[in-house]
Amino acid sequence: MSASGGTKAIVAALGANLAIAAAKFVAFAFSGSSSMLAEGVHSLADSGNQALLLVGGKKAQREATPQHPFGYGRERYIYAFLVSIVLFSVGGMFAVYEGYEKIKHPHEIEHWYWPVGVLVFAIIAESFSFRTAIKESNELRGSHSWSQFIRRSKAPELPVVLLEDFGALIGLVLALGGVGIALLTGNGVWDGIGTVCIGVLLILIALVLAAETKSLLLGESAGPEDTEKIEAAMVDGVTVTGIIHMRTLHLGPEELLVAAKIAVKHDDTAAQVASAIDAAESRIRTAVPIARVIYLEPDIYSETEAAKGPDREATPGGPSQSPADH
Repeated sequence: MSASGGTKAIVAALGANLAIAAAKFVAFAFSGSSSMLAEGVHSLADSGNQALLLVGGKKAQREATPQHPFGYGRERYIYAFLVSIVLFSVGGMFAVYEGYEKIKHPHEIEHWYWPVGVLVFAIIAESFSFRTAIKESNELRGSHSWSQFIRRSKAPELPVVLLEDFGALIGLVLALGGVGIALLTGNGVWDGIGTVCIGVLLILIALVLAAETKSLLLGESAGPEDTEKIEAAMVDGVTVTGIIHMRTLHLGPEELLVAAKIAVKHDDTAAQVASAIDAAESRIRTAVPIARVIYLEPDIYSETEAAKGPDREATPGGPSQSPADH
């Protein structure tokens, strides 16, 4: 996995969650707090999720084969989607069920110092993990807002870790609130309410992750910035006079497919066109290094074909994305 895959953030989150999960289960054993049980399962699920992300990153590095000629880059999207399923089922649904049972059959929390102490420790540990994820994400998100970064990122690992850590911190605050109110009032129902809130939060985060990774699995185009760079690099104004139409597709977070029909002059020789295509591919790879698979088809731009309508699929000869170039 490349640096942009957020390996450091994943490892930091994995270490923190394993330690926190062990502490929470110990606290549950001594106190009987359902919030502690739900949070322990949550941390255990998060640990499994980070392991899935690491496995996905490893599998994505396999070389292309005749059966999979474009490689295995999308393995990272598949494993990120599995994370959302685990978070929804093991984390969210279990917490809602456990909270419901605690509300129906409440009991006082014993040895209150165990859950309170573990929750404070967990908040500190998760904060360090969250800080690492934020630091790595800031190197990639540029001027984008956090919501834009999560929605537009082609590498799923950092958004997943960010949302997991954010959800974990909010969940810990909810658990601490539920345990605290239950201790103050002597009513264990509040512990159950806190647990249900944790479950609902995890389900919402899982749905967001599922929607984003589903979009990546279906296939997303290059971002606006990369698209502009590719278009600018493709046209030299001499042999390649314009772009009739272009499609881009992420084969993985760090691998982009570019397919375009380019306009050339009607009196250019085959050798000139072939040389221009080679030069255009070199310029594209220089401008956008992740553009590793490039297919360029030369064509004669036709004003007549372009006038037939705006549907580029129906009018393969036009219209151009840059009419001023013709």
